[in-house]
Amino acid sequence: MILSLLIVLIGGFSIGYLFEKINIPKIVGMIIFGILISPSILNLVSPSLINISDILRKIALVIIITRAGLNLSIKSIKEMGINALLISFIPATFEIIGVTIFSYLLLNISIVGGILLGTVLAAVSPAIVVPRMIKLKNKGYKEVSELVLVGSSIDDIYVIVLFYATLNVLKTNKFDIISIVQIPSSIILGILLGLVIGIVIYQLLKLLKFNNYINLIVLFSLSILLVFSEDILFNVVNVSTLISILSLFILINFKNKEISFKLEENYKHLWFFFEIILFVLVGVSVDIKYALSEGFMPVIVLLIGLTIRSLGTFIALTFTNFNFKEKLFIIFSYLPKATVQASIGGIALSEGLNVGPLILTLAVLSILITAPIGATLIDNTYKKLLNKNYNKENLNYEH
Repeated sequence: MILSLLIVLIGGFSIGYLFEKINIPKIVGMIIFGILISPSILNLVSPSLINISDILRKIALVIIITRAGLNLSIKSIKEMGINALLISFIPATFEIIGVTIFSYLLLNISIVGGILLGTVLAAVSPAIVVPRMIKLKNKGYKEVSELVLVGSSIDDIYVIVLFYATLNVLKTNKFDIISIVQIPSSIILGILLGLVIGIVIYQLLKLLKFNNYINLIVLFSLSILLVFSEDILFNVVNVSTLISILSLFILINFKNKEISFKLEENYKHLWFFFEIILFVLVGVSVDIKYALSEGFMPVIVLLIGLTIRSLGTFIALTFTNFNFKEKLFIIFSYLPKATVQASIGGIALSEGLNVGPLILTLAVLSILITAPIGATLIDNTYKKLLNKNYNKENLNYEH
């Protein structure tokens, strides 16, 4: 397994580096490398590493959620008001509905299976979007970049929660009023649990005055413990531990910006390691023969979903004072898929669901198609579509 891990890390890093040099997102290169070393082609990865890939993906998901929490500012959300909420929920909801309908019509899968597929495809990629928006913010394009940063972060959380709720319905074959009520209750309880733990942990860290690395070890270990104990907690109470992790780190970010900034820097280094593992192992998991046998229909469903998502993004921006060019740029920024798809795309397959291979195939296709296109559009259009230093009135509703 050690040799396989070295192949994944060194090979994934090298190919990713080469792809970045030719202005293609490195994650695309990592996935292609993973496909090449998969059992169906070169077979360079040991079964023992493949067997723990689900655990590694879950750890990567914890890091994604944590970084989202550390980058979410309650002050920014308040300033943007209802605009932040609309851009967080409407585009993803439109895409989920579109994918559900057209996967049922074109791919012949169930409505619930289509919803699960939609939740996998609907998330915006923080790996592509976040660094670009921070760069634009530093260049003076503050309002648009902040709206996309906040909206895309909440978008990811919303989609992940819906994914696990739908997955639970498919696993238990139960879709009744109790199952529906459990979704908001698990979110509320998750928020409360995260806030309680956050208050206790923050006071302890403040009292004990650990250095940054000890803080990282304590919080990372606690997060891993939380997410892997969710099944045990479910026997007592229905709670979303991912929401708990998110609210915990939002609280830390609210309480102490200095600790939050240093934690984000440490988690960024941690993500550098897990990013390679995540995307290479997603490529390893793909069944090439199955993907080819499905033909072009999955791609058509993906493109329809993106089109409907773009319509949803435009509708979410309808009542703002952003001009058409700015709205077009935000639509471009909401196209790229990558991180969340890589984290949850293989879960349905690992759970043994019939729709699992199709979901994984479409998750990988969505990354390979949208990551380079979205990144290219963002990088090459912002100078033409955006104006610097808009007043905050731009985010207010027209009356």
